[in-house]
Amino acid sequence: MHHPVHTFATNAELSQELAGRIAADLAAALAQRKRAILAVSGGSTPRPLFEALSLQQLQWSRVIVTQVDERWVEDDHVDSNARLIKQYLLQNRAAAAEFLGMKTPDSSPFTAEAAVSAKLAPCAEVIDVVVLGMGDDGHTASFFPGAATLARALDPVGTELCVAVRPPSAPHDRMTLSLATLLRARHAYLHIVGAAKQAVLNRACGPGEIAQLPIRALLRSEAPALEIYYANGN
Repeated sequence: MHHPVHTFATNAELSQELAGRIAADLAAALAQRKRAILAVSGGSTPRPLFEALSLQQLQWSRVIVTQVDERWVEDDHVDSNARLIKQYLLQNRAAAAEFLGMKTPDSSPFTAEAAVSAKLAPCAEVIDVVVLGMGDDGHTASFFPGAATLARALDPVGTELCVAVRPPSAPHDRMTLSLATLLRARHAYLHIVGAAKQAVLNRACGPGEIAQLPIRALLRSEAPALEIYYANGN
């Protein structure tokens, strides 16, 4: 594995360190441009990170927070990533940030790709910081093994900003940033916790098809400058 790995005893310890790194990345971006863009993932793993990040000293009013992916549910749904982001990240100092969510009024993400791309237009060029997670099946973002649109989503030179996905073994249709979009990020961090995730990561670093463990698409790429943050436990 050629990507740097940072190991911590607990997710709480990791979250404090990674929050500082992300804040420094965003501050550097703001020193060069009017706005900085942060794209984050959902799930339970990043909650401590979101809480730590929300307290960072930063010109949050100049930061756009967007999503790596989203379940196609309303923002107040228990499974909504937007709900999680609003509850844990867009608080304290980070409450001043602008939130650019993926969900539109369309009934299906498969009819909303153009609308979401237009909504996320500020993210079309380069995202400053991307924070990714990984599932036990090796998916990251919403790149699910066996999904019908996986090849489109994983096209490293594709022109699509986002792609709709129907996971074969997880609830809710999804919208996800494409691999090509993620590969343009200035900084990318993979945040994983626990021995089970480490075992999946070790498998992904070995031989095999990308479609079987889609996290390989990031691990095998030279861009972005991906760094792995791993905690043994919570």
